[in-house]
Amino acid sequence: MKVWKVVGLAGLVGVAATGVVIARGERKRRAYTPEEVRDRLKTRVKEAANA
Repeated sequence: MKVWKVVGLAGLVGVAATGVVIARGERKRRAYTPEEVRDRLKTRVKEAANA
């Protein structure tokens, strides 16, 4: 029975860690100003056109 408790706890920790990673990425993404997003998109379009 102890093994299943450890497995369950490990799964719970994994889910929590995934949530933290997603939240950090979301905060980074939302930190861009509209001008920065526009500039980044224009740069990516130019790179894609040249590839």
